[in-house]
Amino acid sequence: MPEKRHPHLIVDQRFHSTKDYRSRPRPQAGPSIPFRNRETHARRLQKVLDESWKNAEKANAVSSVTRTGVYLEFKSDPDASLVTKSLEDLQSKKVRLLNVRVEEGEDDKVTTFATVFVANEKREHFLNKLEKYADPEQDRSYEDKPDIPRHADLINSIADIRGALSVEFFWTDEASLIPGDDSESVEVWLSSDSDETETQFRELCEELEVPVEAGSIRFPERKVVVVEANREQLEQLSLHSDDIAEYRRAKETAAFWLDQENADQTAWVQELLDRLNVASSGELAVCILDSGTNRGHPLLSPILDDPDCHTYENRWGTADRRGHGTLMAGVAGYGNLQAALESSASVELTHVLESVKILPDQGQNPEKLWGYITAQGISLAEIQAPDRNRVVCLAITAEDSRDEGRPSSWSGEIDQLASGTDGGDPRLIIVAAGNLAPSTVSARDYPDPQILESIHDPAQAWNALTVGAVTELDQINDPQLNGYRPVATAGELSPFSTTSVEWDEKWPLKPDVLFEGGNLSIDDTDFFDESDDLCVLSTYHDFTKRLLEGFNMTSAATAKASWMAAKIMAEYPEFWPETIRALLVHSARWTPALEAQFLGSRNPSKEQRKQLIRICGWGVPDLDRALYTAENSLTLVSETTLQPFQKTSGRISMNDMRYYELPWPTDALLDLAPEVEVSMRITLSYFIEPGPGEIGWKDRYRYPSHALRFSIIRPEETPEDFQKRISSALEEEEDDINTAGNSSRWVLGRNARHKGSVHSDYWKGTAAELAASNFLAVYPVTGWWKERSYLGKAESGCRFSLIVSIETEAEEVDLYSPVATQIGIPVAVEV
Repeated sequence: MPEKRHPHLIVDQRFHSTKDYRSRPRPQAGPSIPFRNRETHARRLQKVLDESWKNAEKANAVSSVTRTGVYLEFKSDPDASLVTKSLEDLQSKKVRLLNVRVEEGEDDKVTTFATVFVANEKREHFLNKLEKYADPEQDRSYEDKPDIPRHADLINSIADIRGALSVEFFWTDEASLIPGDDSESVEVWLSSDSDETETQFRELCEELEVPVEAGSIRFPERKVVVVEANREQLEQLSLHSDDIAEYRRAKETAAFWLDQENADQTAWVQELLDRLNVASSGELAVCILDSGTNRGHPLLSPILDDPDCHTYENRWGTADRRGHGTLMAGVAGYGNLQAALESSASVELTHVLESVKILPDQGQNPEKLWGYITAQGISLAEIQAPDRNRVVCLAITAEDSRDEGRPSSWSGEIDQLASGTDGGDPRLIIVAAGNLAPSTVSARDYPDPQILESIHDPAQAWNALTVGAVTELDQINDPQLNGYRPVATAGELSPFSTTSVEWDEKWPLKPDVLFEGGNLSIDDTDFFDESDDLCVLSTYHDFTKRLLEGFNMTSAATAKASWMAAKIMAEYPEFWPETIRALLVHSARWTPALEAQFLGSRNPSKEQRKQLIRICGWGVPDLDRALYTAENSLTLVSETTLQPFQKTSGRISMNDMRYYELPWPTDALLDLAPEVEVSMRITLSYFIEPGPGEIGWKDRYRYPSHALRFSIIRPEETPEDFQKRISSALEEEEDDINTAGNSSRWVLGRNARHKGSVHSDYWKGTAAELAASNFLAVYPVTGWWKERSYLGKAESGCRFSLIVSIETEAEEVDLYSPVATQIGIPVAVEV
């Protein structure tokens, strides 16, 4: 990058406006529903429905409490749709869809199951539908359409009905995790988010002598608590309660092992302390949720005050006896501690640390509702310093990877905390992707085990910045490791990193970015080792024995990401968390080694690029690029809002989009030679409000509250044609349908980049084409705010951050100054 650097340019409201949108009806592709003999099918379902109801009533009769209804399960045919959105009565709320599950049979065909609660007074609800389906003449509104039975799609999609009497009807996790005779920690997802429902359930647990943990997590129409129960106790809960929606196995956290030693460290540390300048006034912090931090460490005491050391459980104290939290602090505070020790220059620290101990000194936390624990930990820091800007850093993950992108109570709470829908302000939360534990297999067969190991809970959170690991460390100098070789070469994926390759297409592209996470060494006999040479340097918790320790895995990477985020926040303190996340993603690039490792081809397809992101995210962020722009490049930043949906005459429809006419260096681009190639990078970042209950994640039960998309004008289009195309695209994507028409100029393309809540892509073309590409639109896509209008969120506003940068290798061109002039600011002096 050239020596002259300037701050990013802010695009204000002069350069964008809100455009109204009105949807037009369009044909919809129907679900896969079998054809039925109407009368035969109706009579059979009436019979099984009646039998199921009677069986459920018999079971209810042995309950010690008065039940207000029964649970029923509806089943589809294999590889056929089940019209789940018609399985509930939203108006009365007496027929409630609780969960949707899919099971794959031996023939690879998928069957859908839905559990529904039906109140006693609604016993005739489905029988009436069956009557109208069997005999359309009974329905006066269908007098002129006798061949079109009422409720045909719903009834034809139902293959069977039965009373939901066992744990399996509510279990939405892996079947192998259902408890047996021994008690296990189980998440109970209640079918209402009311305090009264939770109180009733806790009273029931007390009556049945089922231990229930303190704390709960609230989601739209759901509350989550944790019980210690075996299978029989879960069945008793289902038998006695009308409020069960789901059961899931609660999560255990991963263990960490680091036992490297360093000697002769005291003199190095003291020399660094002599050069240390703590420039922060305490207005900015990295908040580390971990095993505590030992602030008496000489390198940490200048940036971690005693009032900023918190603990989830008072009896634990705030000290770190596991060692992991203090390791996190060394990297989160200093970034590259080894470089700071080796340098002779002054070291300026622009942020302080906060430590929240959420792990006990030994064993696991007795409470398994990790989302609640995470929320309580953040709250402790915010109460202590309510006006402080902060980056939340979480490197504790579940030890298994069974979610495979599917939202959990933990990741859902991360999304709530980040979006501010818990009642707070939006937050920047940075989460470790989770580790593949080192083993002979992971070292010998690298990188295949890494690709197949799914990112761990809660790193699937849409709003979190999820951090995987890369490594530049491939030099082994330890004489005791003679004959060993590094598993990864410099610039390749760290052997500890995990990916989202195995996730369903509807889940986000994760990780978002990579940072240094260390390497493994292996010998010819497949014996592996974690060498000091292949770790980053950090602070050791027992500083009376030694001051420095090796650190690796995605924990080290997450600490470094948090440090960089704080550096950006220090430079731009008014930027939103969405913008800081966007700048980290926007500044990231894939190393040549990563592209060679996972692309191979000189002309990779968009699908190959998407797979690269599922392995490596958007690459390795660059702090200089995230902070500044150069004269032969340009970065524009916009922070604004829109209202995705509107309510008119009781109907919810798409509302508006944001249309930009960006300030653009048109003359400077046209002055370049025609053959000069230029590139544009666009990153769109916003936070969704989650709806994590397992009810299929489609129709009205989509996980995100809303979604946004971006598009730019094509060189051959007029602004009027562009607006028409965007209105048409909005119609096509109103139900988030993938559409054709990916431009060859885009590296990833619209069908691949629009996953999750941060979208980024590269455009490449000539300077003349780019000169005509300054019209851009951000428009909404449907979500549960629109589909579940009864929750009162349909007319909610959302905010988003948009970053647009253009650059060229032609160093003689000045792209910055003409745009700064249009915005109305003097050209910045050198930073």
